[in-house]
Amino acid sequence: MSQHVHLIRTTRPDASEYAPFYGTYVGHVPGGDIVETLSIQHEGTLALLRSISDDAAGSRYAPGKWSVREVVGHMADTERIFAYRALRFARADETPLAAFDENSYVTNASFDDRPLSSLTDEFEAVRRATVLLFAGMNATEWMRRGIASKNSMSVRALAWVSAGHELHHVGILRTRYL
Repeated sequence: MSQHVHLIRTTRPDASEYAPFYGTYVGHVPGGDIVETLSIQHEGTLALLRSISDDAAGSRYAPGKWSVREVVGHMADTERIFAYRALRFARADETPLAAFDENSYVTNASFDDRPLSSLTDEFEAVRRATVLLFAGMNATEWMRRGIASKNSMSVRALAWVSAGHELHHVGILRTRYL
Protein backbone atom coordinates (compact mmCIF):
# COMPACT_ATOMS: atom_id res chain seq x y z
CA MET A 1 0.00 0.00 0.00
CA SER A 2 1.35 3.41 -0.91
CA GLN A 3 1.99 6.04 1.75
CA HIS A 4 -0.73 8.20 0.18
CA VAL A 5 -3.36 5.42 0.41
CA HIS A 6 -2.30 4.75 4.01
CA LEU A 7 -2.79 8.43 4.87
CA ILE A 8 -6.24 8.48 3.26
CA ARG A 9 -7.31 5.29 5.06
CA THR A 10 -6.16 6.63 8.44
CA THR A 11 -7.63 10.13 8.11
CA ARG A 12 -11.18 10.59 9.35
CA PRO A 13 -13.36 12.05 6.57
CA ASP A 14 -14.12 15.74 6.75
CA ALA A 15 -17.75 16.69 7.45
CA SER A 16 -18.00 17.93 3.84
CA GLU A 17 -17.59 14.31 2.67
CA TYR A 18 -20.96 13.09 4.00
CA ALA A 19 -24.46 14.27 4.92
CA PRO A 20 -24.83 15.58 8.49
CA PHE A 21 -27.00 12.56 9.38
CA TYR A 22 -23.93 10.31 9.12
CA GLY A 23 -21.83 12.39 11.53
CA THR A 24 -22.86 10.22 14.48
CA TYR A 25 -21.72 7.06 12.70
CA VAL A 26 -18.38 8.58 11.70
CA GLY A 27 -17.94 9.82 15.27
CA HIS A 28 -18.37 6.29 16.69
CA VAL A 29 -15.32 5.01 14.81
CA PRO A 30 -11.93 5.07 16.57
CA GLY A 31 -8.94 6.44 14.72
CA GLY A 32 -6.69 4.22 12.65
CA ASP A 33 -6.75 2.43 9.33
CA ILE A 34 -10.43 2.15 8.43
CA VAL A 35 -9.95 -1.09 6.48
CA GLU A 36 -8.29 -2.70 9.50
CA THR A 37 -11.07 -1.30 11.71
CA LEU A 38 -13.75 -2.81 9.46
CA SER A 39 -12.01 -6.16 9.65
CA ILE A 40 -11.15 -6.24 13.35
CA GLN A 41 -14.34 -4.74 14.84
CA HIS A 42 -16.36 -7.35 13.01
CA GLU A 43 -14.77 -10.15 15.02
CA GLY A 44 -16.32 -8.80 18.21
CA THR A 45 -19.69 -8.36 16.55
CA LEU A 46 -19.69 -11.94 15.29
CA ALA A 47 -18.77 -13.23 18.75
CA LEU A 48 -21.62 -11.22 20.27
CA LEU A 49 -24.15 -12.43 17.70
CA ARG A 50 -23.06 -16.04 18.07
CA SER A 51 -23.60 -15.80 21.84
CA ILE A 52 -27.30 -14.96 21.42
CA SER A 53 -29.72 -17.89 21.47
CA ASP A 54 -32.17 -18.27 18.62
CA ASP A 55 -35.03 -17.81 21.10
CA ALA A 56 -33.56 -14.51 22.30
CA ALA A 57 -33.00 -13.43 18.68
CA GLY A 58 -36.75 -12.99 18.27
CA SER A 59 -36.97 -10.53 21.16
CA ARG A 60 -37.76 -6.83 20.80
CA TYR A 61 -36.89 -4.27 23.45
CA ALA A 62 -40.23 -2.51 22.96
CA PRO A 63 -43.40 -3.02 20.93
CA GLY A 64 -42.92 -2.03 17.30
CA LYS A 65 -39.13 -2.22 17.49
CA TRP A 66 -37.05 -4.60 15.38
CA SER A 67 -36.14 -8.04 16.67
CA VAL A 68 -32.48 -8.97 17.09
CA ARG A 69 -32.74 -10.92 13.81
CA GLU A 70 -34.15 -7.86 12.07
CA VAL A 71 -31.32 -5.69 13.39
CA VAL A 72 -28.75 -8.13 12.00
CA GLY A 73 -30.57 -8.36 8.66
CA HIS A 74 -30.73 -4.56 8.54
CA MET A 75 -27.00 -4.36 9.20
CA ALA A 76 -26.28 -6.68 6.26
CA ASP A 77 -28.69 -4.88 3.92
CA THR A 78 -27.32 -1.46 4.82
CA GLU A 79 -23.71 -2.53 4.47
CA ARG A 80 -24.50 -3.91 1.00
CA ILE A 81 -26.02 -0.57 0.04
CA PHE A 82 -23.07 1.42 1.39
CA ALA A 83 -20.61 -0.88 -0.42
CA TYR A 84 -22.59 -0.59 -3.65
CA ARG A 85 -22.48 3.18 -3.35
CA ALA A 86 -18.73 3.04 -2.69
CA LEU A 87 -18.21 0.83 -5.74
CA ARG A 88 -20.23 3.13 -7.99
CA PHE A 89 -18.46 6.24 -6.74
CA ALA A 90 -14.99 4.64 -6.86
CA ARG A 91 -15.58 3.75 -10.50
CA ALA A 92 -16.50 7.38 -11.24
CA ASP A 93 -20.14 6.59 -11.94
CA GLU A 94 -21.83 9.98 -11.72
CA THR A 95 -25.41 8.67 -11.69
CA PRO A 96 -27.15 9.98 -8.55
CA LEU A 97 -28.28 7.12 -6.31
CA ALA A 98 -31.64 7.05 -4.60
CA ALA A 99 -32.23 6.88 -0.88
CA PHE A 100 -33.54 3.70 0.70
CA ASP A 101 -36.10 3.25 3.44
CA GLU A 102 -34.57 0.94 6.03
CA ASN A 103 -37.92 0.36 7.71
CA SER A 104 -39.48 -0.78 4.44
CA TYR A 105 -36.54 -3.08 3.79
CA VAL A 106 -37.00 -4.75 7.19
CA THR A 107 -40.77 -4.95 6.81
CA ASN A 108 -40.42 -6.62 3.41
CA ALA A 109 -37.72 -9.07 4.48
CA SER A 110 -38.26 -12.39 6.21
CA PHE A 111 -35.48 -12.06 8.77
CA ASP A 112 -37.57 -13.49 11.60
CA ASP A 113 -38.15 -16.65 9.57
CA ARG A 114 -34.43 -17.42 9.57
CA PRO A 115 -32.10 -18.69 12.27
CA LEU A 116 -29.84 -16.03 13.75
CA SER A 117 -26.83 -18.13 12.72
CA SER A 118 -27.84 -17.77 9.06
CA LEU A 119 -28.12 -14.00 9.36
CA THR A 120 -24.82 -13.83 11.23
CA ASP A 121 -23.09 -15.87 8.51
CA GLU A 122 -24.58 -13.58 5.87
CA PHE A 123 -23.39 -10.46 7.68
CA GLU A 124 -19.93 -12.01 7.99
CA ALA A 125 -19.81 -12.62 4.23
CA VAL A 126 -21.05 -9.12 3.42
CA ARG A 127 -18.38 -7.58 5.69
CA ARG A 128 -15.65 -9.71 4.12
CA ALA A 129 -16.70 -8.45 0.69
CA THR A 130 -16.76 -4.87 1.99
CA VAL A 131 -13.24 -5.19 3.41
CA LEU A 132 -11.90 -6.64 0.16
CA LEU A 133 -13.56 -3.88 -1.87
CA PHE A 134 -12.01 -1.11 0.20
CA ALA A 135 -8.64 -2.86 0.54
CA GLY A 136 -8.23 -2.91 -3.23
CA MET A 137 -8.77 0.80 -3.82
CA ASN A 138 -6.10 3.29 -4.83
CA ALA A 139 -5.87 6.89 -3.60
CA THR A 140 -7.92 8.31 -6.46
CA GLU A 141 -10.75 5.84 -5.87
CA TRP A 142 -10.79 6.55 -2.12
CA MET A 143 -11.32 10.26 -2.69
CA ARG A 144 -13.94 10.09 -5.43
CA ARG A 145 -17.41 11.32 -4.62
CA GLY A 146 -20.91 10.66 -5.77
CA ILE A 147 -24.47 11.59 -4.95
CA ALA A 148 -26.67 9.37 -2.78
CA SER A 149 -29.93 10.46 -1.20
CA LYS A 150 -29.36 13.89 -2.80
CA ASN A 151 -26.12 14.36 -0.84
CA SER A 152 -22.49 14.32 -1.90
CA MET A 153 -20.46 11.57 -0.29
CA SER A 154 -16.89 10.32 -0.66
CA VAL A 155 -15.85 6.71 -0.89
CA ARG A 156 -13.73 7.24 2.22
CA ALA A 157 -16.77 8.49 4.13
CA LEU A 158 -18.72 5.39 3.11
CA ALA A 159 -16.04 3.19 4.69
CA TRP A 160 -16.22 5.13 7.95
CA VAL A 161 -20.03 5.23 7.89
CA SER A 162 -20.10 1.44 7.37
CA ALA A 163 -17.92 0.92 10.44
CA GLY A 164 -19.92 3.42 12.48
CA HIS A 165 -23.25 1.93 11.45
CA GLU A 166 -22.15 -1.45 12.80
CA LEU A 167 -20.90 0.11 16.04
CA HIS A 168 -24.18 2.00 16.43
CA HIS A 169 -26.30 -1.14 16.14
CA VAL A 170 -24.00 -3.28 18.27
CA GLY A 171 -24.33 -0.61 20.96
CA ILE A 172 -28.11 -0.81 20.72
CA LEU A 173 -28.01 -4.61 20.90
CA ARG A 174 -25.83 -4.46 24.02
CA THR A 175 -27.81 -1.76 25.84
CA ARG A 176 -31.42 -2.44 24.86
CA TYR A 177 -31.60 -6.13 24.00
CA LEU A 178 -28.99 -7.96 26.06
